[in-house]
Formats: sequence, C-alpha cells, structure tokens
Amino acid sequence: MKIGVTLFAQNYVDWDRYEAVEADPALEGTPQVIHDGQIYQEQLHLGRLVEPLGFDSLWTIEHHFTPYTMVTNPVQFLSYFAGTTTKIDMGTMIVVLPWHDPVQVAEQFVMLDHMLNGRNLKLGFGRGLGLREYNGLRIPMEESRERFDEALDVVRLPITQEWFSYEGQHYQIPRTSLRPRPRKGSTLADNLYIAWGSPQSMPVAAHAGAKPLFIPQRGWDAHREELAGYNQIRADEHDWGAERPTAVCWVYCAETDAEANEGAAQYMGEYGDSALRHYQFLGDHLQKTKGYEYYGEMAKMRNAMPADQNPDDIYMTDHIWGSPETCLEKLRAVNERMGTDDFVVVFSYGSMPVDKAEKSMRLFAGHVLTTAQGFEPGPMPTA
Repeated sequence: MKIGVTLFAQNYVDWDRYEAVEADPALEGTPQVIHDGQIYQEQLHLGRLVEPLGFDSLWTIEHHFTPYTMVTNPVQFLSYFAGTTTKIDMGTMIVVLPWHDPVQVAEQFVMLDHMLNGRNLKLGFGRGLGLREYNGLRIPMEESRERFDEALDVVRLPITQEWFSYEGQHYQIPRTSLRPRPRKGSTLADNLYIAWGSPQSMPVAAHAGAKPLFIPQRGWDAHREELAGYNQIRADEHDWGAERPTAVCWVYCAETDAEANEGAAQYMGEYGDSALRHYQFLGDHLQKTKGYEYYGEMAKMRNAMPADQNPDDIYMTDHIWGSPETCLEKLRAVNERMGTDDFVVVFSYGSMPVDKAEKSMRLFAGHVLTTAQGFEPGPMPTA
C-alpha cells in the first residue's frame, strides 16, 4: 500500500474576522491574528518533510476566497515540490473542472508530468460545492454538472491524441494540438480520478471510466457500498474491470490515546466547523440549486438537528487518531473496509500549530508508516 500526505493551507483562526468583514465592509483592514503568509510558509515546511520521512506521495486541493483552504492552483503548488523532490508521486484532490478552461487544465498537467519525469501523477477532479467560489469565479453553479462532464471529455482529448477538437454546449474548440506533447510513457490518461460527494454522482464516475477518490463525507461503510455499486456499473454496463480507490484520512498521532483524543477532538472538530462555514451548509441555497438536491437535503437535516448533536463526529468515528499502535489498527480497519491501494493522510488542519502537525507526522512516519506500507489491499467491496 502507498501512503501519501496532502496539504490544505487552512487559516482556521481567521474565520470570525473573515465573516465579520464579509458582512460589514467598514471592517476591512482588520488585521489577521495569523497572516496567510505564515500559514503558507508552515505548509511548505511540512511539504518538504514528506519525501525524507518516507511517504510515497504529496497531494493538495483547490479552493478559493475563504480561510477554509488557500491553495488556489494545485498544479502550481505541486510544481514547487516537483522541483524540491526526486522520488515522491503527486496528485490533486481535487481540481474543480467547472471553474477552468479544460484545455489549460490539460496543458498544466502535461507540464507537471514532464517535471516529474516518470513519477506517478494522479489527476483528481470534482465539480465543487462552494457558492462563494462559483460566484467569485463567475460560473453559474447550476451549470456545474454539464460543465464538469464536458470538461472531463476535453481534458482526455489532448492527453490521448495529438490533434483534437470539441463541440459542446459550454466548450467549442477548433482543431488544436498541445505543446509540449505528453511525455513518452505518460500514464496521465490512466490516472483520471473523480471525487464524488453525493451518492447520485457515483454513476457519473462509473460511466466516465474514471477511478474513485474518496474524500469522506459519510462513514466508510456508506462509501464501501458506493464503491461496490461503482464497480458493478463498470462490470455490467461497460465490461470494465474493478478499480481500487484512493482514500483520504484525517490523522492525529500522539504518544498516547488520551493525548490523541484531546488533539483530534479539537482540530478535527475545527475542520468540520470550517467546512460548514465555507460551504454555507446552514443556508438554503443548496436546496434551490440544480444538481445539488442531495446537499440541500443534508442542509435541511443539519438545521433540524438538536443543538447537542454534532454532525461532524464522523471525523472522530471514522478517521485515524490515537497512539501509533492505535493508528495502525484503525488504518488496517479502513483498508479492510475499502480495499484501497493508496491512502492520503491529512496531518495539518483546523488551528493546529505547525509544531504539533510536524510531531504527529514524524511519530506516524517513525512508528506506523513502514508497517502500513506493507499492507496488502483489503478485499474489494462487492454489490
């Protein structure tokens, strides 16, 4: 099994200030408690530890405009690390296709693939959920599904053929060829992944021939059922073989379970709160937006929950925290459920100080990593 690390660049402590200024322009200029520049330098420091500590890959994600995560161009971010490393693979979790010109997305990945020169590069895509992001990037959110489907088709073209054209509702491309051409021996076309949040998006990924990437929003058992259905569609309707998923886990590794429980409860809880605020799950816009009906129902359920019920307990229930021994057993249990061949670990999130993130990362690397890398993938879920 391969185990990688993903970096998010969250500035959780800025949420109160950000929302206050968003609501009242007169507050513009209020200083940040922790400047974004400090967050970036800390994330770059953690990223430079990934290869020497023995991890297999480095990943990042795309978001815009809020303190939730501040990596606005995943390929640019990974290009920095392509130049500071020599062995590790890389991946995106995710590039949000409806926000981009898909020809330029393909160009950027081809360039990064040349920089990596034979190291594996996974292209993770999704369609996005943030209203602020859609508004700020001037893309109608209700068009996300159609734009995503077309953009995925377009991205495939220049990495599989020299000349291409496309005629769709949103993208019209004359006969064109990309330079540089994809690297000889490139596996980009075999490494297309889709992260789906709603169960209704699972068939889209299955029919698209893309591989599954799980950034958990539900329990692992629910995702296991979706994975089984995904592979059933591939087999029954396309005569394609089963695919193992790449799965993301939040991790907090400490000397003892008690210490880890304290840290995980705080920082994983803050991550859940940050997601709630970024995606505005307590608003009603998701109930009114075409293609987001599932999330609208989830928002209604959240609003109806008793005040003492925490919907973000999924992080404490299903993710990886504890002593090194406990982390190893929890990781083994997720592997047995999901049959994954690639785990991506989140070490830095919420208001976690960088020294705590580094300590957790080093403890995991020293006492969990090598054993976990020796795991055989668990059984493939079946429908």
